[in-house]
Amino acid sequence: MKSKKNMNRREFIRTTASAAAFTIVPGHVLGGMKHVAPSDKLNVANIGCGTQGLREMSGLLTNPDVQVTTVCDPNKFTTNYVDWSRYGLRNTIRETMGDSNWGENLNGIPGGRDVGKEMVEKYYARKTSSGNYKGCTSYADFRELLEKEKDIDVVKVMTPDHLHAAVSVAAMKKNRHVVMHKPIANRMHEARVTLNTTRETGVNTHFLAWSQRSGLETALDWIRNGAIGKLQEIHNWSNRPVWPQWMSKPDESPEVPEGFDWDLWLGPVPHRPYHPNYTHAVFRGWYDFGAGSIADMGHYSLWPLFMAFGIDIPPKSAEAYGTTTCTIDNHVSRKLHNDVSFPYSCIIRFSFPGQKELPAFKLFWYDGGMKPPTPDELDEEDKELPAEGMMFVGDKGKILASFHGDSPRIIPERRMKEFTGSAKPPEDKVVRNERVWIDAFKKGEPSPGHFSKTGPVTETILLGAVALRAGKKVKYDSNQMKITNDKEANQYLYREYRKGWEM
Repeated sequence: MKSKKNMNRREFIRTTASAAAFTIVPGHVLGGMKHVAPSDKLNVANIGCGTQGLREMSGLLTNPDVQVTTVCDPNKFTTNYVDWSRYGLRNTIRETMGDSNWGENLNGIPGGRDVGKEMVEKYYARKTSSGNYKGCTSYADFRELLEKEKDIDVVKVMTPDHLHAAVSVAAMKKNRHVVMHKPIANRMHEARVTLNTTRETGVNTHFLAWSQRSGLETALDWIRNGAIGKLQEIHNWSNRPVWPQWMSKPDESPEVPEGFDWDLWLGPVPHRPYHPNYTHAVFRGWYDFGAGSIADMGHYSLWPLFMAFGIDIPPKSAEAYGTTTCTIDNHVSRKLHNDVSFPYSCIIRFSFPGQKELPAFKLFWYDGGMKPPTPDELDEEDKELPAEGMMFVGDKGKILASFHGDSPRIIPERRMKEFTGSAKPPEDKVVRNERVWIDAFKKGEPSPGHFSKTGPVTETILLGAVALRAGKKVKYDSNQMKITNDKEANQYLYREYRKGWEM
């Protein structure tokens, strides 16, 4: 008889079926991690138990094809998290646990690995006849988790941006599939390392900013057929940030909260004193920890655009303009130099070479309340641009599209009628759900949101931060990953690493 070590998945399941009809065999036991049999559940490690990590974990727990087996966060438990509503997360936790009184004595917004573990075990306990379940492990350090937990099929990365590359690369090198929130990384070098590791290891991956929008395909079809003439510009704007952004590092050094491993949270970033202004939802505003509003919301609008329009060659240059601020120093007003955080608002212009279907064009990004001037086509109708949106500008007209999936339309309305025969825009169908990666991982097929598809949009978004920090137009050679007109600006493609975290 063959040893279990040498059996393939089918042989093992066949020989053990009569003994354990309901046994779930982890994917790694047979045939490696490249494929998970349809009969198996995906064993998931949830790394990052902040507000978004916990909120999304609720959906994982209720999915019958997934088993959350372990949670990880350098924060054990606190109630000082920041969220978009006072009780929204608490109510989600209550519903998941089946406990309408959970957290009634807590002041603030909860989070941390203890909450994650409790969510997992109380949810699965509800599904057992005994009402008990203690099958969730918990870790502060993702590296320890990856060494000890051998039954994991998938690592879901829900950490702050600066840890995305470190966690995902470590997981892939352990032959684990990876699901990750945006961005791929907050440094160009780390993004390249992540994408190279994806290719080298052959594991399956999914980038959670993935979506398909039929409205973008409609807009492209209109452009192909001359609705706005030759495409010249694409404008995209967001009302982000929706978090405070500081113009300098904090001076005070409060004590690290009990149960919070500050060194682990810093990860690859050189040591600095703890301050709450760096953590939780506000990390996005710092160059060291986040990637700004364009990484937060730009992925949701730009990545579907890049995929629908076939934009696969990165920009050749970027120039950025950010909000300036002043300070009073000994009764004298002077400009405040800020190289630690993204500005309150900015405009970035990217210059793209011709693509497979598109001529050379400019892409404009706006945030912090900035947006293009109201075009004449809307003035004609006494309308204004929405708070968030996208606009395609050609030499003979414009198409207006929503940020969040409302149908695109040619403006003004009379032009829409002339070109399509109707003033009513076609429905914009948006597909975005967890089933796409779960089904792909179980079938052993590449996810439609595979990391390999993210290169051009990732380079675009990260180049924007380089232009902001350089304070000038930067010319970029993607093949060499190099700024060609400003040697000093190349430092922003990398980071200084803490010992032991080099990439």
